Amino acid sequence: MKKSFLIAVSIVLLACQTQSGSDLKELYSLPKKLKEVSGITYFPDTNTIYTLEDSGNKNAIYAIDAKGKIAKTITIANAVNVDWEDITKDKAGNIYIGDFGNNDNERKDLCIYKVAKNQLNKDQASAEYKVSFSYPEQTEFPPKKKEMFYDVEGFFEQNGYFYLFTKNRSKGFDGTAFIYKIKNASGKQNAVRIGEFKTCNNYNHCVLTSATISPDGKKVALLSHDKVLLFKDFKGDLFHKGTHTQIELNHFSQKEAIVFKDNNTLLIADEKTNKVGGNVYEFKLENH
Repeated sequence: MKKSFLIAVSIVLLACQTQSGSDLKELYSLPKKLKEVSGITYFPDTNTIYTLEDSGNKNAIYAIDAKGKIAKTITIANAVNVDWEDITKDKAGNIYIGDFGNNDNERKDLCIYKVAKNQLNKDQASAEYKVSFSYPEQTEFPPKKKEMFYDVEGFFEQNGYFYLFTKNRSKGFDGTAFIYKIKNASGKQNAVRIGEFKTCNNYNHCVLTSATISPDGKKVALLSHDKVLLFKDFKGDLFHKGTHTQIELNHFSQKEAIVFKDNNTLLIADEKTNKVGGNVYEFKLENH
């Protein structure tokens, strides 16, 4: 979804442990036709990234090879791109599209599409099923401006459930983020709020734009425009109850997508804004 994007002039630190990261390693520029990449997922066996774009763009996912070229465009014939904000996969290699962008907090058609792995070799694919969901806490569409907690740009699938991390759009932003859990099953689901945490009170530095979990399930990484928030040492799916480490990327851009390449390496993508970004980067976590 088109977003106003302000270049911040100050660095605001989270109220948690802070570490500085080395500069991002730029791997390649994204294809020019992909102007609003909003999520990425990674297949290590082919060293391929799958990505998508948000509202106003095609109902398609794109396979990007190791040189940054579009290897395949897959149109999802029975899915509508209202506002696709993230993409993830399960351990079997099935892909999930998060159609849950909700800038104005007024949508009643939030959903996740499953695209089976055997559809990824087709030019015209079909979603196997759709998971429709709602937030029980939301009773007004839109809610009051100070209660606009129901936008999401980051999620992942783990052990038969989806985990969604909210993007706070409330007036008087204070960094509050919620974690919602949704069963990976066809039909209507109620999203269950399982956690709450805070980043910081500076929207430009601390609003969450993507989420990912490591292949071994031991780390969760959340992305903002210039930071990664890393959760470790948690039990079960109480990710926010583990240790929180903020990693400064020392690079400010409209970062919209993150995925683990392996247990200690992240891939990050940003949109090109004001001639900054439009790339895929690699970031090593060994020292974090």
